[in-house]
Amino acid sequence: MKIHQIAVGPFEMNCYIVAEDDYQDCILIDPGDDIETIIKHIEKNNLKPKTIINTHCHIDHVRKVSDIQKYFNVPFHICEDDTPLLETLKDQGMLFGLDTSEIPKVDSFLKDGDTFKLVEKTFHVLHTPGHSPGSISILIDNHLFVGDVLFKDSIGRTDLYGGNYNLLIQSIKNKLLVLPDATIVYCGHGPRTTIGRERKCNPFLNSI
Repeated sequence: MKIHQIAVGPFEMNCYIVAEDDYQDCILIDPGDDIETIIKHIEKNNLKPKTIINTHCHIDHVRKVSDIQKYFNVPFHICEDDTPLLETLKDQGMLFGLDTSEIPKVDSFLKDGDTFKLVEKTFHVLHTPGHSPGSISILIDNHLFVGDVLFKDSIGRTDLYGGNYNLLIQSIKNKLLVLPDATIVYCGHGPRTTIGRERKCNPFLNSI
């Protein structure tokens, strides 16, 4: 696997471009901002986006998604439970004093247990609510993209719309910590980590 990580926007949100070795086809995960930077990186590496997946719909993750969706003419997928967040994109922008693109067109909704393929690899969708109602994590082999559910030494905030601390902890416990220790965790902000490290060192998870 080739995993390109690009921190974008004023919140330094991690956009991920995931491609298989020896193939140009790729999937964009959370291409929420700095669209010119993302496009330049894709074209420099001769990649061909096939779809956009968003882990959730807070402004830093969806602010400019519609622009890149139109540029590459690719479908866009989220969990349906985050539709209310997506529909308030303009309001979220006003709250933070940021301009936004138009609301991106959702081509289909993802739910827990869904799978999709990129060439020869299968991606698995895990519904991991708590940071937002429709937060999802995406697992491929030992690579796990968690959005803002889990961070190195921390967890996602739960004081925004639809946030629920107890639900977040249950999502982490029942969907993420059951994975092998060697599973690499790609977070929505900051550095990557592993399931084993967070199980052992994360102060929010020591009691579960």
